[in-house]
Amino acid sequence: MKVLMLSKACIVGAYQKKLEEIAAIDGVDLTVVVPPSWEDPRDPTRLEKVYTKGYNLVVTDIAFNGNYHLHFYPKLGKIVRQVRPDIFHIDEEPYNLATFLAMRLARSVRAGTVVFSWQNLQRRYPPPFNWMERYVLNHADALLAGNSESAQVWQRKGYRGPIHLIPQFGVDPNIYYRRQRPTRQGRISIFKQRTTRPPTQPALAIGYVGRLVEEKGLEILLHAASRLTGPWTLQILGSGPDRERLEKMTQWLGIAPRVTFDQKLPSTHLPHYFSGLDVLVLPSLTRPNWKEQFGRVLIEAMACDVITVGARSGAIPEVIDEAGLTFAEGNVDELQSQLQQLIDDVPLRETLRQKGRQRVKDHFTQAAIAKNTVKVYCDIFGKSVPGMATLREQESIAI
Repeated sequence: MKVLMLSKACIVGAYQKKLEEIAAIDGVDLTVVVPPSWEDPRDPTRLEKVYTKGYNLVVTDIAFNGNYHLHFYPKLGKIVRQVRPDIFHIDEEPYNLATFLAMRLARSVRAGTVVFSWQNLQRRYPPPFNWMERYVLNHADALLAGNSESAQVWQRKGYRGPIHLIPQFGVDPNIYYRRQRPTRQGRISIFKQRTTRPPTQPALAIGYVGRLVEEKGLEILLHAASRLTGPWTLQILGSGPDRERLEKMTQWLGIAPRVTFDQKLPSTHLPHYFSGLDVLVLPSLTRPNWKEQFGRVLIEAMACDVITVGARSGAIPEVIDEAGLTFAEGNVDELQSQLQQLIDDVPLRETLRQKGRQRVKDHFTQAAIAKNTVKVYCDIFGKSVPGMATLREQESIAI
């Protein structure tokens, strides 16, 4: 079964592990088309070639790079005619130009089609985008929804084909696990040794990983941290237009000595970074044009034995479930209470660490997501692939 996948998301090195897992399944011949970069004005990303074994990675030009609605791939037609896939997996939203053009190309070679969506807000688009969306929905053989709200959106918009609840990417527990990080021990003066009292409990290392933009709710986290008592630190990793404002806020709140801002890291370095944290907080805020669609950092953190605390916003609660803590969106007091509980209750930390890692193993590994995705291909193609019989049905939910 020849599979062609179009995915700008797969420029991220850590995400490519799913591609290796798909290609490793007997009977799958995988080609993946990616651009050399994605020029999001707020957070540009260049291609990382990390996990590229077993499949053909094709890097091709992209027009209107950084424009979510209008980008497309001028040379895609030639690639489609060369590969002549049985299945074309379009890893793009149904309403954009790239998906519309890819769907037309898929039909020209009579390939089965799979379209992925994170969209969890029901939005009405003006022409020509609503025309393109309707065309895609009329011809897609299956939709993959990254969260339950996305599945509901496409049902309400009239899609009558199968919708499978499968995250776009998972994590590999052999890559995402807690490392032993060396700690530097400085010399303590004789005076400090005699006068300093040892802490009654270990400091809570709180972290945030992601874009530094208003809708991610960092202001909520800083206010909550400023009200904590006991030993804690806060590490913020990422880039974005809000960085300078957030740095100034730590000074206004009097917590600057406890807060560090770290530059964005390559995706393959994140397991090491997570290994220095006890807690990851995702305090996202819903906006009219955006709602948290998954929060991949949550499963990355859980795989590294990091406790997750998230706002009850978008898909965050369904990702965390009972393996972490949640708080009402935008509620500083409730977030402060959850963090204070983790400072005061050290045994609770260990319990939640274990629950988080187990949840990842049960639901969010790259191998499981790859098998579930290939099962969708097989359903469309009408043929089984060797090694698929042991697939756990509950990991792929058909809506």
